[in-house]
Amino acid sequence: MFYMVVEKFKDAPEIYRRFDEKGRMMPEGLNYVSSWIDTEVKQCFQLMETEDVTLFDEWIANWKDLADFEIIPVITSAEAREKITI
Repeated sequence: MFYMVVEKFKDAPEIYRRFDEKGRMMPEGLNYVSSWIDTEVKQCFQLMETEDVTLFDEWIANWKDLADFEIIPVITSAEAREKITI
C-alpha cells in the first residue's frame, strides 16, 4: 500500500542536519519512494510504501520534535478509475 506523507516542518535546517547525521531512520518494512518539498521549504510530500501502517509510528517518533505529520493512504489514478462506475 502506498501513502502520501505530508510533513509540516517546525525547523527545516535541523531536519536536514539530523538527516545528514542519521539518515531517514525508517524501520524495516517502511519504504521511501520519492519526495518533493514546497518552494518555501516548509512542507515535504513523501510517497512511501508499506504493508504495515503501524511502522509509521516508529518512524514519526524519530522526527516528531521537528515536524508534524499527516499520513494519507493513496492509490494510483488507474486504481481510482477501476473503482469508479461510469
